[in-house]
Amino acid sequence: MVKMTRRMAILASLAGAGAAVAGSLYWTLTRPPSAASVRARIAGSLPAPQGALNVFHLGHSLVNRDMPAMLAQLAPQGHSYNSQLGWGTTLQAHWGDATIAGFDSENAHPRFRAAQEAVASGEFDALVLTEMVEIRASIRYYESPRYLAKWMRKAIEARPDVRLYLYETWHPLDDPDGWLERLDRDLDRYWLSRVLGPALKDLPQAAQIWVIPAGQVLAAFVRKIETRGGLGNVRDRTDLFQRSDDGKLDPIHLNDLGNYLVALVHYAVLYQADPVGLAARLTRADGSPAVAPEPEVARLMQEVTRDVVNSLGLSGLSA
Repeated sequence: MVKMTRRMAILASLAGAGAAVAGSLYWTLTRPPSAASVRARIAGSLPAPQGALNVFHLGHSLVNRDMPAMLAQLAPQGHSYNSQLGWGTTLQAHWGDATIAGFDSENAHPRFRAAQEAVASGEFDALVLTEMVEIRASIRYYESPRYLAKWMRKAIEARPDVRLYLYETWHPLDDPDGWLERLDRDLDRYWLSRVLGPALKDLPQAAQIWVIPAGQVLAAFVRKIETRGGLGNVRDRTDLFQRSDDGKLDPIHLNDLGNYLVALVHYAVLYQADPVGLAARLTRADGSPAVAPEPEVARLMQEVTRDVVNSLGLSGLSA
């Protein structure tokens, strides 16, 4: 047996670190598929669900507790859900290859279920996967496509007919590159080309995943509201986001109005159903009344959701 010297140990450690960096660089630097090719790959449709779904939400504070609770109130009777959340958590950390910040506090609620066990159980009809934002950092440093493929593979092995979704989120309102500008650009450049595309290349051709385009719906709704100079209880984009008790804007976390809009997007995609006419007065996860959009705002939210989800062609809806 060769005796391990200090120099050999250092070289082995460096080799391990180098392998990890090389793995990240592979996913970062390998030429990604074009957005057009990814769109073609996921352009098909799947049958609309017959009845209520059991959904697992894997993510962070842009999922939160209230949005899935609102979705459950919009969905057919019998809809059920569980989640595993963290603070700005990556798919890599949820897999167990990094620490989940805020795990104890974010999952201190009755809907928590450990993600690895939940996905392996095959009990969930749909799995909604959420990546950390900044999405560019997730791709560059946390191997987003690799871990997306891992979660997809695990879910399919447990249940071949599982419905898989990637939740397209957003970045802070004060992003220096522009909030609307990035939402316009990032869908193709990052979410499709550098996350979904490489993940699908790593899976059998039959494997499929669809997009819950919350960022695109937010952008479309904000454009309509701001073009009008406001409507009802939404004057501009900031009215969809939280504020502290002293009025300071939280530039990334949604308030009740924003969560309602994102819940509509989940409903339209998961149930392949027109959200126009759904209830607008809902409760939060803790049972307290949520701030409701005024009727004309709710109607516009529902119409924009329907139009964007149908026109994008990324969510598995039949023509």
